[in-house]
Amino acid sequence: MLSSMNSRTDPSMSPPPVIDVAPRVKPPSLGTRLTRNPEWFTMALIVVICAIVGAINPRFFQLATLFDLLHSATTMSLFALGTLVVLASGGIDVSFTAIGALTMYSITKAVFAWWPDAPFALILLLGALGGVVLGVINGLLVHRLKAPSLIVTIGTQYLYRGILLTFVGTTFFMNIPHSMDRFGRVPLFFYHTADGLRAVLPVSVVALFLAAGVTWWLLNRTMMGRGVYAMGGSLAIAERLGYNLRAIHLFVFGYTGMLAGIAGILHVSNNRLANPFDLVGSELDVIAAVILGGARITGGTGTVAGTLLGVVLVTLINSVLILVGVPSTWQKVIVGAFILIAGTMFAFQRR
Repeated sequence: MLSSMNSRTDPSMSPPPVIDVAPRVKPPSLGTRLTRNPEWFTMALIVVICAIVGAINPRFFQLATLFDLLHSATTMSLFALGTLVVLASGGIDVSFTAIGALTMYSITKAVFAWWPDAPFALILLLGALGGVVLGVINGLLVHRLKAPSLIVTIGTQYLYRGILLTFVGTTFFMNIPHSMDRFGRVPLFFYHTADGLRAVLPVSVVALFLAAGVTWWLLNRTMMGRGVYAMGGSLAIAERLGYNLRAIHLFVFGYTGMLAGIAGILHVSNNRLANPFDLVGSELDVIAAVILGGARITGGTGTVAGTLLGVVLVTLINSVLILVGVPSTWQKVIVGAFILIAGTMFAFQRR
């Protein structure tokens, strides 16, 4: 008893301060911070490409180039935002382009036949609803079959494409509803360049920013968004935490389908032409953009800002490099190399 009391009162026998036994944590290095925030890597690639292209062709640094990039990236951005939600949940969807093509062509053709003066808001709503229905079918199949979403959406991609080309049509449809034609001509902003050309920023880019804001809010400010990331992190843990996996599957694929339907309608309005062979084939570019933006194919990660940066990077490669004489055959090589570099960074991040 006495010895124990002495040990409590004797300062020489007191335990060492916590600061001496706790491990000293070094601040993260620059490389570590970059791997934790892969959006900076994507931003750096964009800056490097812009600097190189601008040095070769100074005309690149003008407002008209930005307008062209935003115009080219609108449809891909809507696809990419939907793909981000699916990847964050641990799945993968390759049917979104087929959903967009089927929705845009069938609705454009039907509306022109029955109500050519239909308001554009109604046509856009029909496109969104049609995309939701096709997307929810994907979600139901993934949940019911317990099959990998990649396999399911490959099947539905061929199914939707077959329905379009077999029962709806295979020819170009140029007689689009009048409101779609007018919407495609409305500029959000325009100016005349030094060459006398008219640089136009189409009003459709507003949909890009609205979709980005809504997607960010859903993923970061709602319980459904938390469930999406939880399911992408671990399906079993998300189920133990009480998340409704069926509801999350339906939301994820339904939301992706909705954005695909809207993208299809905007695509027809901007081009003033309904082509059943459009959009399909761009799936890998969209998925590459989302991965380059920081989303992992295994799920649980991904941000809206990173996804938009990935879209900008892929759009730059596909659209701008031709201006400096880079052959189109090199575009896929460059995108593939960037994806390999990003994959290496993600491997270091996991370590």
